[in-house]
Amino acid sequence: MKSLIHTMLAIVIACGLLAFVAAKLDATNAAGGKDTLVVYNWGEYIDPSLIDQFEEETGISVIYETYDSNEAMLTKIRQGGSAYDVVVPSEYTIETMIEEDLLIEIDHSKLPNLQNIDPYFLDLPFDPKNKYSIPYFWGTVGVVYNPKDIPEHITFDSWDDLWDPALKNKVFLVDGAREVIGLGLNSLGYSLNSRDDNELKEALEKLKKLNGNVKAIIGDEITPLMINNEATVAVTFSGQAADMMFENEELNYAVPSEGSNLWFDNMVIPKTSLNVEGAHQFINFMLNAEVASQNTDYVGYAIPNKAAWELLDDEVVNDERFYPREESRTNLEVYENLGLELLGTYNEYFLEFKMSLQ
Repeated sequence: MKSLIHTMLAIVIACGLLAFVAAKLDATNAAGGKDTLVVYNWGEYIDPSLIDQFEEETGISVIYETYDSNEAMLTKIRQGGSAYDVVVPSEYTIETMIEEDLLIEIDHSKLPNLQNIDPYFLDLPFDPKNKYSIPYFWGTVGVVYNPKDIPEHITFDSWDDLWDPALKNKVFLVDGAREVIGLGLNSLGYSLNSRDDNELKEALEKLKKLNGNVKAIIGDEITPLMINNEATVAVTFSGQAADMMFENEELNYAVPSEGSNLWFDNMVIPKTSLNVEGAHQFINFMLNAEVASQNTDYVGYAIPNKAAWELLDDEVVNDERFYPREESRTNLEVYENLGLELLGTYNEYFLEFKMSLQ
């Protein structure tokens, strides 16, 4: 009997050891390495076939994970528990990551396709000389709408059109503090990077007057609603608007004249990377003209890759709603890193606004 008990105990211990080893191996694989690349990106922000193509060309296996906000991504990177090799944050988050020493300097000599990027999108204030980041996509924040469902005088040349009584219960807003507080600030003629609490409070009070017009504050689910004409107006990102308009030709997109956000998403390599060489290979791959043009066809956002522009349909790159010319970008602002305290204020006011809608 004792022998049987000892045998069973030995089996249990052996099984436990095997499970432990398997778990460690899984963790090692998930963490990446020279034959694996862990990419952390926004949802629906790459053509999946390009990942397959990269794997075939390099022999590197890609683990692809997604996030839905810069803040969620940044929290995970700060924790350091995941060894991501390539991440795609927005400009103000890149600035924060540089300040917090979370990124590896990029070796430009390993990126021959960097020459494809239009110089306008290089050497920007959030990352001088692109020491830590490489352009991926860019765009604006504006209003997508169905002209057939609203009065002719509403064209969204001004943010104030959102407050028109004719839009009662017809306006959807993107779920983002910087975007919503920013449009409130812009509608008053203030900078969307305002650090003046009086201006922020004024913007909040004006936004509260939008109460009757706001149907909901949501994310990606607005796309099918607009496509299927179940929604009329949405404040959203230009690429998301382009996706909607591709499926529903009745829709239009406008950036109000008072100003709005000009955003940039760039590729970076976190210090947690276990495959820095592979990360450079992936970034250079995404800068290839054919790859970039295929990617923008799938994603719908504007690319900074001038070599790829020649491969796109003329109607795409000549559409100034999504590729605004340099002279028309003068009233657009890039989000600045406001610091944790002020960003907390923006989030607090955004929450107060959302609570006022209930």
